[in-house]
Amino acid sequence: MPSAPPARASAVGMVHMSGGLFLMGSEDDWVVPEDGEGPVHPVRLAPFWIDRCAVTNAEFQDFAAATGHITDAERYGWSFVFGGLLPDDFPDTRWVEEAAWWRQAYGACWRRPEGPASDVRDRAEHPVVHISWNDAAAYAAWAGKRLPTEAEWEYAARGDLEQAVFPWGDELEPGGEHRMNVWQGTFPDHNTVADGWYGTAPVTAYPPNGYGLHNMCGNVWEWCADWYSPAYYARSPQDEPRGPSFGVQRVIRGGSYLCHASYCRRYRVAARNSSTPDSSTGNQGFRCARDDTPARSR
Repeated sequence: MPSAPPARASAVGMVHMSGGLFLMGSEDDWVVPEDGEGPVHPVRLAPFWIDRCAVTNAEFQDFAAATGHITDAERYGWSFVFGGLLPDDFPDTRWVEEAAWWRQAYGACWRRPEGPASDVRDRAEHPVVHISWNDAAAYAAWAGKRLPTEAEWEYAARGDLEQAVFPWGDELEPGGEHRMNVWQGTFPDHNTVADGWYGTAPVTAYPPNGYGLHNMCGNVWEWCADWYSPAYYARSPQDEPRGPSFGVQRVIRGGSYLCHASYCRRYRVAARNSSTPDSSTGNQGFRCARDDTPARSR
């Protein structure tokens, strides 16, 4: 990546993070041990910028039109879609053995999130999905940005609250108010849609956190720059950690509209997950970051 962003890089739609020292990770009772959320450790970051919202379908459309980029899902010819979003007459296809609610959907991609019969014309301001790490990194480079490191992502998600569970505090629904898009009801068979959304929600849905960032938890998983290792926190440097030097999977953060306390409480700011760089699903998106350099207008 060049040391200075190209002319199209802009701070429009981004929030400046002052950086500094914060406590990263969690050791709470609900942590999945194999995820490697602990130990809690101090991390110091330099100032940086991060997108206020996840990248939208409209924004990704601009990128695809300008570059002719073909996503991994488009190249492979299929992606994983949550079965509850598919029509009743959807052809019988493979599913994930450990998570039968994921169905292989031929033709599913960012343009057609639920397969050939769907489109995103009424979802311009929803987060783009079926995006692999490779696709996200390509978009970021085109935009003169980059993917956030895992440490930057968690710093931003915390919204200046030290060791809070969620971006707004410790209660999932403070005062009965829904603050993010996650599964409501009994997973995976019944979603009451009490929070207003069955699939993705617009990127500005729900109030922002203390830094002015929307949907840092829930809605869609977000790719980070780092390779993933469950043991990394135990030996990571205090200053500007950037993950292992190599790996098989990349970090994803934040949880999605499919997270539910009964099986996946990874909709917390400290929760970690991972996926291979070429994989895509109907709940995987991203937002971008940028070094603390002077803003340029498009």
